[in-house]
Amino acid sequence: MVVWTAEFAYAVGLIATDGCLSKDGRHLDFTSKDLDQVKNFLHAVGITSKIGSKSSGYSQKRYYFVQFSNVKLYRFLLSIGLTSAKSKTIGELKIPSRFFADFLRGCLDGDGYTYSYFDPRWKSSFQLYTSFTSASKKHLEWLSDQVEQLYRIKGKIRFRANVFTLEYAKKSSVLLLNKLYYNADILCLGRKHSKIMNALGIISRQKAGMLKW
Repeated sequence: MVVWTAEFAYAVGLIATDGCLSKDGRHLDFTSKDLDQVKNFLHAVGITSKIGSKSSGYSQKRYYFVQFSNVKLYRFLLSIGLTSAKSKTIGELKIPSRFFADFLRGCLDGDGYTYSYFDPRWKSSFQLYTSFTSASKKHLEWLSDQVEQLYRIKGKIRFRANVFTLEYAKKSSVLLLNKLYYNADILCLGRKHSKIMNALGIISRQKAGMLKW
């Protein structure tokens, strides 16, 4: 029996973005350009496996990966909505509301990103955006609905560069990131966490009324 925890929900988010269920019904593959990401994944699913590396077919850039066999985990992932060919077909997943923030943080560490900047049009105006990408619009629509239902935060879905993006801008981004990074002990990708905490720190240091949205 698979037991939901914050760390396992985070791992499911990583699998939903950067993971792959083989067609043989037993093997799982997880690939990332970040070694820490792969280590976090193994820790979250409680598996000890050798980490390998491979190059992209289009460049010499190296990627880290793990592949292992776990029929119980494989079948559980099928039961919550994941499939072996999920990139364009993934939709709604059965994630407990209690652990949705951890799952979504895994999605952010997988195929999501944030960016921030000072807007030159207004003095002391700092902008922060959070985005999730997917080849499946249906999946992002589900993510958007869940975030709105659980946290009352609205995002917008856009299509650019042959991929769908669910974007949270300005105040919505700040609110959502504070939900995802709810304490200092959560499992997450270090480099993204540092970038996000720096951006949130800039916003928190702005004097009341000086931060223009």
